[in-house]
Amino acid sequence: MEINKVYSGFRLDRIERIDEINGTAYEMKHEKSGARLIYIDSPDSNKVFNIAFRTTPHNSTGVAHIMEHSVLCGSRKFPLKEPFVELVKGSLNTFLNAMTYPDKTMYPVASKNDKDFHNLMDVYLDAVFYPRVREDAEIVMQEGWHYELENADDELTYKGVVFNEMKGVYSSPDSVLERQIMRELFPDTTYGVDSGGDPDYITDLTYEEFQEFYRVHYHPSNSYIFLYGDMNIEEQLAFLNDEYLSHFDAIDVHTEVALQAPFTEGKVVSYPYSVGSEEPTDNRTLHSFAYVLPDVTPEHSLAFEVLTHALLTSPAAPLKQALVKAGIGSDVSGYYLDSIRQPMWTVQATGSNLDKQADLQHIVESTLQDLCDKGLDKELLEASLNSIEFALRESDFGGRPIGLAYIIRMMDNWLYDNDPLELLHYEEALTNIRNGLAGTYFEDLIRHSILNNNHKVLVSIYPERGLQERKDAEVKEHLAAVKANMTKEEIDAIVEQTK
Repeated sequence: MEINKVYSGFRLDRIERIDEINGTAYEMKHEKSGARLIYIDSPDSNKVFNIAFRTTPHNSTGVAHIMEHSVLCGSRKFPLKEPFVELVKGSLNTFLNAMTYPDKTMYPVASKNDKDFHNLMDVYLDAVFYPRVREDAEIVMQEGWHYELENADDELTYKGVVFNEMKGVYSSPDSVLERQIMRELFPDTTYGVDSGGDPDYITDLTYEEFQEFYRVHYHPSNSYIFLYGDMNIEEQLAFLNDEYLSHFDAIDVHTEVALQAPFTEGKVVSYPYSVGSEEPTDNRTLHSFAYVLPDVTPEHSLAFEVLTHALLTSPAAPLKQALVKAGIGSDVSGYYLDSIRQPMWTVQATGSNLDKQADLQHIVESTLQDLCDKGLDKELLEASLNSIEFALRESDFGGRPIGLAYIIRMMDNWLYDNDPLELLHYEEALTNIRNGLAGTYFEDLIRHSILNNNHKVLVSIYPERGLQERKDAEVKEHLAAVKANMTKEEIDAIVEQTK
């Protein structure tokens, strides 16, 4: 294949060898529909296909999550109730799923069998471009939410797959904490809402809003197509073009992820979460001290993974030891997240109390300042770097297809119109980081990205007895009022709809 030539409607823009993954990448664009495509030619027989869309909701109705569920409930070619369930039963797939992230939705499949791989691609492409849900509102009601009423005299309730799923998610303190962190750090962008759906807001979603979200986000011009493995790529391109993409014209899409303006000062906030009326509340508070990091390069991302391992995960982790020694909580952890446009770094403590909030912030900042002043332990950093490097070279992704790990990594750049292939190269970054051990590379990184950074928030969530019961009572009262205002015909219609 040659650069600037067109193959089944795809113009080949770039060819690049990536030694780190023993593959060659071909970057293309479908001229008629505007779809982007990357193929990684590799001797791997475990082939991967993925189509992703940049999905940027503006509220917490869970429209992106409900969309992910709904498009897999039958399509033009496959008008079954649940094709996805049938595939799980009978396909030879090595991976089959769909995932909603804060700013994207991905539909990946993998198989070692050529025919099965082709069939999986066909089902998923038909699902996203020609779903039954565009004409069938009951699918959204089933997967999202609906009024449930089996008999006219029963109490009116809410039901729905995603509604019930997210009620379960929000019963977890960890999930409540994560949601509040994102809301506080990104109040003005899509990350400040819950793409999965907040049960308090899911029932605000209308079918018209759902249809508009589909129209804006599920067009080839807003898609990212990925193919990986040992395959006849020209056959796959012809199939993509002839069966799907040639039937669409490119459009201007405006689904970009906005940047959150940096804070001029940090925030400290607290929120309650529900526990049972008989449950203890001592040592049940969770804290998270999180930073949005400025100007992060792929090399800095790798360095922050090393730093997180050294400070919070390794057996000699000094930041974790300082927090545990001060009695901040029974467990201390942390993570670096770079799968969003503005990466974040966080330190968390569980098994704590609310009065430890100020102590946690002081100890984190003073410990990091002290480590920078005295110099980080070079042997500790080198051990963490070796651990991260080993994981990169082993490419062990817990039994998942390697190609899937590559596309998840690539999307961290591709989605924001940056170079997707850059994140598959790591040799130069490893060399620079290793050379930096001799100097103040990591100390400078901490000073710039954390100590001199005001885009930070300390979120604490504390247990409150009876909170969920009060919320449930409010919902019950609201639904009783809704039913009281219905006519007999409207009630009978809901009974029929429930059936």
